This record gives sequence, structure tokens and C-alpha cells, in this order.
Amino acid sequence: MRNNRQPYRGRQEEPYKVNQKIRAREVRVVGDFVEGGNALLPTDKAIKLAQENDLDLVEISPNVDPPVCKILDYAKFKYEQKKKQKEIKSNAAKIVLKEIRFGPNTDDHDYNFKLKHAINFLKEGAKVKAYVHFVGRSIVFKERGEMLLLKFAQALAEYGAVEQLPKMEGKRMNIFIAPKAGKK
Repeated sequence: MRNNRQPYRGRQEEPYKVNQKIRAREVRVVGDFVEGGNALLPTDKAIKLAQENDLDLVEISPNVDPPVCKILDYAKFKYEQKKKQKEIKSNAAKIVLKEIRFGPNTDDHDYNFKLKHAINFLKEGAKVKAYVHFVGRSIVFKERGEMLLLKFAQALAEYGAVEQLPKMEGKRMNIFIAPKAGKK
């Protein structure tokens, strides 16, 4: 037998209580619709005041006693809240991590080539994760790998700061370098 019901779409619950959903007996109403900017009113009287002005009573701060409410257009309020969240999200720094791989026996030319790339990454504002990958018996050259990474970090000192010193993780030795603040 086949199930004919639609899948549950996960309707989002409203973040604020509005009008009849406010369960407190008394509320503190703040805003332009009360004398002095704030007043303690019974909930039904506050809802009636909001409806007289063709607006909604919205519970702004539910965790205080009595809860704080405001008379406003709820649809417009939700729209502005969504807009603020979107703006905060777009202004958040997006951190890019670029990886550079070395072997324990990396030649000078290859080292310089990778160093130039790392400088460009740091100038663009990306973090750099440089690592030495030890394959097979090359694991006996741990000191050589550590020296290579420290030399690399020292060469990048002008462009970035070491976030984490060389650290062995499995067959890799990692170092993290973050860009300096003024170097974008």
C-alpha cells in the first residue's frame, strides 16, 4: 500500500509571539503608542490598542517579567529583521585557506616558486597551510621538514603571522600562516 501524504516541509515557527499568542496577563508596552514611551497594560487592552491602529502587538523580550511588547506592523518588522540578518551574513569575513605542499627534499627553485604563490595568497587575504608530506622512508627526515617550514614562515614574516608552529599529524607536518591585517 502506497502512502499518499505529502512530505513534511518543516514549517518554520515564528520567532516572536504576536497578538493572541502572547500568554502573559500583563505586558510592558513600549513605543510611540503609549504616553511616556512605556506603560504596563493588561494583555487584552494592549492587543485592542494595537488593533485600533491597524497594527500588531509583538513580544520583543519574553524573558523579563512582565514581557516587553511593541506595537508595530509585524510583516514589515519581519522583513527588516530578515534584511538585517542578510546584511550581517554578507559582511561576515569569508576565510579562504590555501594549501602548499612540500616534500622533505624540496629543491630551492621549487621552494622559491611556492614562496611566491604563498606571498600572493597572503596579499589576497587568504590563510596559508603549508605542509611537508613524508612518503615511505622519508619520515626519518622530520628535522629537515621542520627546518623547511620554519624557513618558509620566516620568509613570509613580512606578509603574514604564524598561527600554528610546525606540528606533526600522521605523515604530514603542518604550519598555518594568517595574513597581516593591513596587507589586503
